[in-house]
Amino acid sequence: MQVRVSVCGRRALLGDAGDRRGPGTRRCDRGVPGEVGRLNPEEPLCIESQGERLIGVLHRPQGPGHRTRGVVVVVGGPQYRIGSHRQFVLLARSLAARGTPVLRFDLAGMGDSGGEFAGFERSAADIRAAIDALQQAERSVRDVCLWGLCDAASAALMYVRQDPRVSHLVLVNPWVSTSAGQAQAYLDAYYGRKLRSAGFWRRMVTDPSAALKAAGGFLLNLRLARQAPEQDVEINEDDEHFLRRMFAGANAFRGRILVLLSGRDLVATEFELLLERSDEWRNVLSSPRVVTRKLPDATHTFSRRVWRDWAAAATADFIA
Repeated sequence: MQVRVSVCGRRALLGDAGDRRGPGTRRCDRGVPGEVGRLNPEEPLCIESQGERLIGVLHRPQGPGHRTRGVVVVVGGPQYRIGSHRQFVLLARSLAARGTPVLRFDLAGMGDSGGEFAGFERSAADIRAAIDALQQAERSVRDVCLWGLCDAASAALMYVRQDPRVSHLVLVNPWVSTSAGQAQAYLDAYYGRKLRSAGFWRRMVTDPSAALKAAGGFLLNLRLARQAPEQDVEINEDDEHFLRRMFAGANAFRGRILVLLSGRDLVATEFELLLERSDEWRNVLSSPRVVTRKLPDATHTFSRRVWRDWAAAATADFIA
């Protein structure tokens, strides 16, 4: 199917500090490595998906690199193509500086794209349109790496079964949330840290109401964490539960997968707990095709420059 792609108005779509390196970004980019700091050719694209216009930004490659492989940054959650702390902008520029074309785009109903946001579970048509657009704009691209954070990683994993062009996946703090999983992650990450804190125990001794509240919260999370997994799964009327679709994608995918996890993130903790509790998930993701890396101090969105640079370098090495 021929996808309709057009060049959008550059001034209108690249006119904010996140999408171009101008006076508004020079100070923020101070200290960024030289090959990333230089502006790579960036081109706004209008992409047709199910009758709606999606807005994307194409980063054309500079220098040597594997130009037969491109990267599509899938954006999830309440974000758009720039990302928290300009994470997606800086990632795309870093990869393009190393010779890889990158397209980051807004899903329908998000950012500057038209239509209604259907949720990450129903983003397949938009992802397909973005891959089509990348290949149409960069004719040398033969295969694609999907890069996603949080529920965008989940969306990418659900998508791969239907598109052989996807050869690589970068799953960053994948969203696998259920009420039981959230409760267990909270028990491990929050209460585990609190119980080791002298300040926490001093407060419990001096403030009985705080002690009762903490005990109540602990017992509630303990009950939720112990519930049977099947009790926790809600089935959509027209879809499998997203966790089953994610597992089916992971099981069927024959390409390479890079999992990047943050040490200070409940979403990442819940993903690790899923692997501990599920033999099926653990077996699938223990394949030699899967590489898992963890940055202990990083937050969910890699809010510091050194953390973002780590994620970008790990991605570049993985797709090389």
